[in-house]
Amino acid sequence: MFKPFRTAAVLGAGVMGSQIAAHLANAGLTVHLLDIPGKGSNKNGLVETSFKKALKLSPPIFFTEKTARRVILGNFDEHFHSVATVDWVIEAVVENLDIKQKLMERLESVIRSDTIVSTNTSGLPIHAIAQGRSESFRQRFLGTHFFNPPRYLKLLEVIPTTDTDPQVLERIKWFGELHLGKGVVVAKDTPNFIANRIGMYVTMLGLQALTQGYTIEEIDTLTGTIAGRPKSATFRTADLVGLDTLMYVASNLYPAIPHDESREVFRVPELLRKLVETGTLGAKTGQGFYKKQDRQILSLNPETLAYEPAKPLNLGDIEAIGKIPDLGDRLRALYRDRDRAGAFFRKSILKTLSYSACRIPEIADNPDDVDKAMRWGFGWELGPFEIWDVLGFETVLADMKAAGIPVPEWAEVKSQKSKVKSENLISDSRLPLIWQNPEAALLDMGDGVVLYEFRSKGNTLSLQVVDGLAEVLDLLENDYRGLVIGNSSAHFSGGANLAEMAMMAQSGNFAAIADLIVKFQTLLQRIHYFPKPIVAAIQGRVLGGGCELVMACPQVVAAAETYIGLVELSVGLIPGAGGIMRSVTWAADRAASEAPHHIQPFLRRVFETIGMAKVSNSAAEAQELGFLPATAKILMNGDRRLEVAKEEVLCSDRAGYAPPPERNAIMVLGRPGRAMLDYAADTLYRGGFISEYDRYLANRLAYVMAGGELSAPALVDENYLLQLEREAFLPLLSQPKTQERIAHTLKHKKPLRN
Repeated sequence: MFKPFRTAAVLGAGVMGSQIAAHLANAGLTVHLLDIPGKGSNKNGLVETSFKKALKLSPPIFFTEKTARRVILGNFDEHFHSVATVDWVIEAVVENLDIKQKLMERLESVIRSDTIVSTNTSGLPIHAIAQGRSESFRQRFLGTHFFNPPRYLKLLEVIPTTDTDPQVLERIKWFGELHLGKGVVVAKDTPNFIANRIGMYVTMLGLQALTQGYTIEEIDTLTGTIAGRPKSATFRTADLVGLDTLMYVASNLYPAIPHDESREVFRVPELLRKLVETGTLGAKTGQGFYKKQDRQILSLNPETLAYEPAKPLNLGDIEAIGKIPDLGDRLRALYRDRDRAGAFFRKSILKTLSYSACRIPEIADNPDDVDKAMRWGFGWELGPFEIWDVLGFETVLADMKAAGIPVPEWAEVKSQKSKVKSENLISDSRLPLIWQNPEAALLDMGDGVVLYEFRSKGNTLSLQVVDGLAEVLDLLENDYRGLVIGNSSAHFSGGANLAEMAMMAQSGNFAAIADLIVKFQTLLQRIHYFPKPIVAAIQGRVLGGGCELVMACPQVVAAAETYIGLVELSVGLIPGAGGIMRSVTWAADRAASEAPHHIQPFLRRVFETIGMAKVSNSAAEAQELGFLPATAKILMNGDRRLEVAKEEVLCSDRAGYAPPPERNAIMVLGRPGRAMLDYAADTLYRGGFISEYDRYLANRLAYVMAGGELSAPALVDENYLLQLEREAFLPLLSQPKTQERIAHTLKHKKPLRN
């Protein structure tokens, strides 16, 4: 077992260096962020300016505001000695070999004999950066290529040199996966490593298609979501990366790969050169291949360089293909299409698969690593070799040969029975099934632990999901040691099924809605006080009723990237399944005493959090907001959440699990507290932060949080607050503005502030 890093230094406070430092701080490290000294008396001026810019990046680079305190700013003149105290040094200065080599020379004279040093570069040979250093230094030196933004993109390419100690490589891999939450791929010390080498090839193919009769919109359609690349459409991605950056990478890559059989693909197109020369660099200059003008997205005419409205797509039955839900079926339909869409896809995918195959073993030792790199680095749903298998190995091989596209010898000997990918690439294998209904399932995790998995659209808490969970608890009473509630989706739960609720409201069936609220409240209370351990394993978005479900679970395992919140006010409602009750309880528990003046600041805080429909930026912030308990296990590597949740169940069971004691005395503040909350809502309204209807909803929220019609502070039990939630929730569904908000959210997938 390796020893985790506790301290680090990042050399270079540019956008990338600051973000790497932030992610290390998120993982709990103390980080020294150093850069060249600024001019004038404040030598920290440059690093401070860079860091302030990084703090304004959206999405945020830190889990919480407090996390930023773990980063210590300094400069190379006054604070370089601090690198002598750290476990890991990451160099992220300008892409200049001479500068990097001189920095390594200086580092070697200061660092400890066991400090690991890595360079974050994508354009320079790793071994050359450590040239001239001692054998001991070179053994502790390697490349660590973080993808931007480091907090959110999973890929970390680790590039050892021939001198790197294998134990150093293994420690970095272990720490990257377990403590930084990364998908680690070992790459060869070749130009652009794995993901950027393949990614640049695919991008350049897209650029070439502009000269083959396809429009910018058509190419982006065919290289985007429909092809399983929702974040990698050619021209939208180019604009985000920066056209100058794209040209720089291609210009440096072309001379660095003289033996690449497809080298000419990387020759910079004249159009790209013209755009860069005129300062048309993409999103950072407001225009690239696209330009937003008067709320309309215009695209570049490659002939005139003028921006024009998008023309209709001439891609045959592309709309029908795009509606095919299963990616494998969609790709096969696109590959078989005999129109312009199919012609483009077949040509580009055959070349991409050929190029990827020809790069083994040049850039990586096996197809698995190429697939992982493209999924984790570029957001592809399937990597190149997984796509090859989906389309049919022999079919693709035959089509490559017919088109005269290169096929490496190692791929020739493969067959359908011996696929190019290994079977463990997609870890989506189902556990043994115990029970299921159309929208939920109970799976056997082994050792007496079971998993309740949502299978509804958006993992919403539909009627069948709620009824199924109640049925599963009945099974759990007599069998099994405990329950994990979780799933393998990107997001835990989108909350209540608004479509079901809207249909009931429109038909006037408010009795059924009232019954549903009672049923859900009862279910969550049963979960909270259940005699066997129940652990929620969560990730991604956890909204509305999903948040209330998690708040009811006594134990939680959360991916660090968890975005949780009670967002009911954004659809014209208030929390109705215990979210308010548990928030009031949290506020009272945080106070120094039950005196109203001690409780008020915490109550106002949760009131504003719910009233503004605030969603946490991370699991750590969710603890600060009261959505997750202080005892929640937060995992940097969220892929481990189900495994860890199972261990939590077993540990609790072995320890003799007992549910939390019942809460029969919760301090609420009565009318004085309600007046305080109403005033806070009115202040937000007069400041233009919320609408008039938001203020009305906030007043209803304040009514419940303060204890309804109570004239003074008093102790109440949980059922009292739950009843107030029900009484306030139901009438809101008949309000026209609430119905407008629900309809708008269902149609546009975003809230309406009417």
